[in-house]
Amino acid sequence: MHLEIRNKTVLITGGSRGIGRACAESFAEEGCSLHLAARDPKVLEQTKNYLESRYGVAVTTHAGDLTRSDWVHALAEACADIDILVNNAGAIPSGDLWQIDELKWRQAWDLKVFGYINLCRELYPRLRDRGKGVIINIIGAAGERPATNYIVGGSGNAALMAFTKALGGRSMRDGVRVIGVNPGLIKTERLEKILRSVATSKLNDPERWLEFVPKDYPPGEPADVANLVVFLASDRAKNISGTVITVDGGISAS
Repeated sequence: MHLEIRNKTVLITGGSRGIGRACAESFAEEGCSLHLAARDPKVLEQTKNYLESRYGVAVTTHAGDLTRSDWVHALAEACADIDILVNNAGAIPSGDLWQIDELKWRQAWDLKVFGYINLCRELYPRLRDRGKGVIINIIGAAGERPATNYIVGGSGNAALMAFTKALGGRSMRDGVRVIGVNPGLIKTERLEKILRSVATSKLNDPERWLEFVPKDYPPGEPADVANLVVFLASDRAKNISGTVITVDGGISAS
């Protein structure tokens, strides 16, 4: 199926690693121009060089802090001509209510929850004024099955699910679609980091992290999420808005 999104311009936050990088590669493969935002300028530059040399697309990088409203505004100004926004930045720490203090909780939500909200606030009106655009929020399946030991992430993801549905429920009147994607366990550096923490707490040996990879529901690949995101961003999905789609191998339904 030809997605017909060649020459579209896409902004991806958290676009230098994991799912964000996989999305960047999938959009590049379709011939899209890219804006990639993340904290680490070195990793951003490496990603830019790889994508430009392999796919021949234009890639612009933006190194900065999405918890800062002034930087979010500057990013939106620099990406005013985009057709597609993919909100992806933000890793929320695991732990229960007493392990995550107020400061850590606020820092996590400032990056992911308010990072998504503020960038939508900045860029939605630009898409609306042009009468066409897509916003895809990559959220997380923990919002569907909140767990005590991931209370900050589950709560934040649930909030973003509600935000996505509320914004996307009316957005097609403006020619804009807003959709959420909830990845489950995906093979990324972050998953390894989480499982190493689990192995440390349970076995006092981070090198045994592979023992905690689920056997019944093996983790998916970043490309599994990226392929869905690119499809949803295309006109092949032109009647989809205000909903959240789960990519977790069936775990949330078990």
